[in-house]
Amino acid sequence: MMKLLVFAHTPPPYHGQSYAVQNMLDGFGGDHRKKAAKAIAKSANHFGIECYHVNARLSRDMQDIGGFRGGKLFALFGFCLQAIWCRFRYGVTSFYYVPAPGKRPPLYRDWLVMLLCRPFFKKIILHWHAAGLPEWLETITPAFLRNVTYLLMKNADLSIVLSEFNRRDAEKFNARRIAVVSAGVADPCPQFEQDILKRRRERIAARKNILSGNVIETSVDDKIVRVLYLALCTREKGVFDTVEGVALANEKLTAEKSPLHFKLTLIGAFASSVEEKELRELIQRRELQQAVECLGFVSEERKASAFANADLFCFPTYYHAESFGAVIVEGMAFGLPVITTRWRSIPEILPPNYPGFVDPESPEQIADALRRLATMDLSQPLRETFVRRFTLEHHLATLAEAVHSAETS
Repeated sequence: MMKLLVFAHTPPPYHGQSYAVQNMLDGFGGDHRKKAAKAIAKSANHFGIECYHVNARLSRDMQDIGGFRGGKLFALFGFCLQAIWCRFRYGVTSFYYVPAPGKRPPLYRDWLVMLLCRPFFKKIILHWHAAGLPEWLETITPAFLRNVTYLLMKNADLSIVLSEFNRRDAEKFNARRIAVVSAGVADPCPQFEQDILKRRRERIAARKNILSGNVIETSVDDKIVRVLYLALCTREKGVFDTVEGVALANEKLTAEKSPLHFKLTLIGAFASSVEEKELRELIQRRELQQAVECLGFVSEERKASAFANADLFCFPTYYHAESFGAVIVEGMAFGLPVITTRWRSIPEILPPNYPGFVDPESPEQIADALRRLATMDLSQPLRETFVRRFTLEHHLATLAEAVHSAETS
C-alpha cells in the first residue's frame, strides 16, 4: 500500500482544482488521518493508495485566490509543519502537490513549500492543474524569479499533466517521469438516454420547423434558445464575449424577423468586483436585462438542472492558466453542444472536426456559432465521448496508475 501526503486544498472555494482534489481523496478512500476514513478505506479503496491530507486552504473565496494577505503566510507555515509531522508520524514518503499558475503570490507559496517540505520526502509528485507557468516565467518575470523557481521545482519524480499540450510544462522542469491523466467527473446525467436526449432532439426539431416556416402555432418556449455560461465570471474566461455574442446573435435574428431569440444564463462567482460592475453595466447598456440572467454561485443540484435545460453551452476562454476546461466535460456529459476556443488543451477534449470552435475575443464568431449550433444535433457524439474518456472511474484508475509509477522513478 502506497502512502501519499496530499498537500492541496478542497472546496471551498469551489473551482476545478479543488473539486479534482476532493474527488481524488474520496476515490482513494479519504483522509487516513481521520479514523472514520480508515474504516471506509479498508472496504472501499481498491487503488492501493492511502492519502494523508493537509488541507492547505489559504483563500477565503474566489476573490481572495492569488492575492496576498499576511495571514496566508502564517497559515502556510502551519500547513508545512503538518506535512512534516505526517511524514514521521505515519511514515508517508511521497508528497503530492499542485503548483501555482503564473502569479507571484502563489509562486512564492510554492517556493516556501518546496523549501520546507521537499527535503523530508523521498518522492515528489507535481500535478499541473494550471498551465503556462514556464511561458510566464520566461516572458514576463525577471531572471532571478525564473532561476529560483526552476531550482526549487525541477526534477520531480513524477509530473502529472491533464493533456498532451500541457506536457511541455512538465518537460521544462525536467520531471523524471511524465504522465498524462485527463480530468474526469462523476456522471451527473446517468439518465441521459431516457431523460435528456429525446428532449434535446425535440427542441432542435421545433427550431428547425420554426425557421422553415412549417409551423403556424408554436409555444413561447420553443422560440427561446437557452444558452448557458458556467465558469468563473472573468473577462479571460470569456463571460464578456459571451454576453456580447448573445446580443449580436439576437440583433441578427431581429433584423431577419426571426421568431427565435437567445436567452443567456450566467452561473459562477466573480473573481473581481470591478469586473462584476463592468459586466452589469454592459448588460444594461446593451439593454439585455430580459436576455441575460446572472445567478452567481449555485448548488450542485441547480447546476445540474442548468446543464440539463440548456440548449447550448458557451465557454470562449482565453484564460492564461487554462489547462483543460473541465467544465466542458461536464457539459458533454449532458450532451450539451459547446461554443469554445481552440485554447491550449481544449481541442483534445472535443471530437475531431468539431464545429463549435471560435477565436478568442470574437463575439461576432460566437454569434454566428450560436445560430449555427442551434439547429445541429450533436448530443449523442458528445455524450459518447464523455462516457468513453472522461468518467470519474476512468480518471481515478489512470491517476492511481500514474501515482504508483512514481515509486519506480
